[in-house]
Amino acid sequence: MTRGRPMRADARRNYERLLKVAAEAFAEHGENASLDDIARRAGVGSGTLYRHFPTRRALLEAAYVDRIDALGARAGELAKELPPGEALMEWLYELAVGTLQVRGMKALLSSAVTEDSGAPALTECGSVVKGAAARLVAAAQAEGTLRGDVESIEVLRLAHGVAMATELGHGGPKEIRRYLRLLAEGLRLG
Repeated sequence: MTRGRPMRADARRNYERLLKVAAEAFAEHGENASLDDIARRAGVGSGTLYRHFPTRRALLEAAYVDRIDALGARAGELAKELPPGEALMEWLYELAVGTLQVRGMKALLSSAVTEDSGAPALTECGSVVKGAAARLVAAAQAEGTLRGDVESIEVLRLAHGVAMATELGHGGPKEIRRYLRLLAEGLRLG
């Protein structure tokens, strides 16, 4: 809840239970998991779910904000550990793998890549992903391993496409690496 006042202990327990069950349901059934089923599995009424999370998007974001924040932090770690071009490709790989492994995250990441590149992100998760991508893309461009005319939103969209192509082909991490290598060849300075 974002009202600024602390939650009662029972409300906090309900909130935490809803998040846990929602993450499991979204991972299992994707973004369209039944909200009524989530409430039932959490042992609360639908009204309680909607008091905490007025929209499906709000519940999705709350369920995955820790994972998205970790992806954002991971971009910074990779930037310190690897040369810029390699850091970008490894982060895109981890982003694509996360998209496939956690079905509910796909909806959040899809919204991040469909938002207009000039507009602010509509969601906190979108802001984290777009910010991390922008930093890694700028560093790779400064290094000279990424074309200067490529926008970070384009890179995110292409990486999202890699994840979707892998899913369509019933592939996994090995295929993601191959597709990203092919993608990188097209994005390098020519």
